[in-house]
Amino acid sequence: MLNNRVLPIIILFFITLLVVLVYYTGLKGGFLFDDFPNLGEMSKYGDMHDWENAYKFVSNGNAGPTGRPISLLTFVPQADAWFAGNAFPFKVVNLVIHLLCGLLLYWVTSLILRAYGEVKEQKIAWIALLSASFWMLHPLMMSTTLYVIQRMAQLPLLFSLLAIVGYFKGRTLLSSKQYLGYTLMTFSIGLGTLLATYSKENGALLPLLILVIEFCNPNKNNLPKWQWRTVCLWLPSLAITFMLLHYIDFSDDPWSNRNFNQKERLLTEGRIVVDYLAQLYIPRIEGYGFFQDGFLVSKYWFSPISTLYSILFLSSLFISSLLLRKKYPFFALAILFFFAAHLMESTVIGLELYFEHRNYIAAIFLFLPLAVGLYTLSEHIKPSIVIFISLLILIFLATMTWQRTILWSDSQKLMLYWAQNSPNSPRAQIVIATVLTQNGHFKEANQVVEQALEKRPESGLLALQLLLQKIEEGAVKKQDFIRTQQLIRIHRADIQAAIAIRDLTGHALNKPQIIQQYGDDLINILSVMLENPSYVNIKDFQGYAIFLQGQILLQQHKPDVAYQYFSQSFVLLADIDDGLQMVIKLGNAGYLQQALKMLSQVEMLYRKQPKETLKRSQQYYEKIILQTRHDMQNDLQAEQIN
Repeated sequence: MLNNRVLPIIILFFITLLVVLVYYTGLKGGFLFDDFPNLGEMSKYGDMHDWENAYKFVSNGNAGPTGRPISLLTFVPQADAWFAGNAFPFKVVNLVIHLLCGLLLYWVTSLILRAYGEVKEQKIAWIALLSASFWMLHPLMMSTTLYVIQRMAQLPLLFSLLAIVGYFKGRTLLSSKQYLGYTLMTFSIGLGTLLATYSKENGALLPLLILVIEFCNPNKNNLPKWQWRTVCLWLPSLAITFMLLHYIDFSDDPWSNRNFNQKERLLTEGRIVVDYLAQLYIPRIEGYGFFQDGFLVSKYWFSPISTLYSILFLSSLFISSLLLRKKYPFFALAILFFFAAHLMESTVIGLELYFEHRNYIAAIFLFLPLAVGLYTLSEHIKPSIVIFISLLILIFLATMTWQRTILWSDSQKLMLYWAQNSPNSPRAQIVIATVLTQNGHFKEANQVVEQALEKRPESGLLALQLLLQKIEEGAVKKQDFIRTQQLIRIHRADIQAAIAIRDLTGHALNKPQIIQQYGDDLINILSVMLENPSYVNIKDFQGYAIFLQGQILLQQHKPDVAYQYFSQSFVLLADIDDGLQMVIKLGNAGYLQQALKMLSQVEMLYRKQPKETLKRSQQYYEKIILQTRHDMQNDLQAEQIN
């Protein structure tokens, strides 16, 4: 290897430029999937240049238990781009965060190498350079970077790396400036964990990840006192462990909106984690994307047999990392850190099964043993050969990532690519069907959904999509509504199906002849969904479904019944903005008496609601309630006079 200590820094600079060039094409892509419900919340609060509106957006997040306010705050400066439908500025910020994480990873790896007893600065620099570069250029990290909303997965790593830097800087001071060292370590871990957790919940794993780094460390010099480790590392880690234990529920049906139980999830995650490792060490350009609802669930140890093989493989990795920890600490660090980082998202919590972004933190040290091995090899053969091998790996990773970014530059082509490679995914087949209907090929679109229903008859999402397509085609019949009711009655709900009924109802409301002929049938479908326990467990679904029924009744010219449904929905949702929307719908339909009754109900809740929980300013609500009542009373008086 080259002796110049400055050269690795220069090369790192050029690696970051290479990452920018590789990613540039993908920055042109659009918004995807979860971008819309999460960033779309900005539309509720209005102009994000108004701090009060921005504060409401940031403090009312619903992406996770914490609300993830730190992540939401970083989206506010790009709000104008969201309203313009321009994803480019969001993706640029994500890329900058990715580069910062890569540079910090270089720094952290250098600090770990020194803490583990390595004294040769040249060796430290080259190993850190290779390890960080492999991670930055790896194609599996690309989806996290170019998927706008996954900034929520990037920020926990950014804050965790900063905290680890602070921890090791403080650790080096323990022998000379003990008080300052402990202060720096405590502050770094405390603030880092707080910021990481409020970016995304898996940031709470930071103390455990530092424990793993120390556990694999063969050098015990400057090790913090056990009292400090107990308070600052062990207690937070145990708290997370007990929290996860609280989630254990081996009953047959712990999650009514999932097609797997907890035992099946744990078995399936064994296969998934092995697949993650395979993709990290044998990269591919593009996998199955985000259509993972068709992923084969492991029912038993032998069903499929790869479940057993995967768990045996992971067990052997875990045991070997413990046994070889002292002799090969970097191998142990790579494996144990990977497992620890997956502890929250890949075990007992009822999340969806498979997502690439779960490796963004977990994989940061996976290439460290490879980098150490390459440097060790350079001490036994010509360094030029090792440099050539390293360049080949970097070029290979850069090429793979670049080819993937080309695909990501066109969102529609990307989704079609995923869909064609995910035949068992209801969501994927709906993407294909949607493209066909947009081009007027209704017969082919219906065939796609019918074939998917044969494979997944329990999917209410597919049943609702088929009904929607037939309404769009103008070929819907009463039997189609009856069949949908029958399918909905037996299937397990998911969030996508809940969204689908909203879109279906909205489409039908734009076709008065459909409501006139089949309005009661559509109300019955919503009633069947409300009788299905798996739907009731979806947050706010009950209130929203009743609201949809009220809209249908309103279009059927049944104002008193519609008002009753709106009133019931409002009680369940307890949301002033939703209530005002109901008032406006009643008023616009000409039913002013019912609208005024609804407005009184909304105002009553507004007066009782704590001011800090309001989505908009008090002035806004005072003005709109007063103005709406004034206008409606005037219109009502005019009607009575006429």
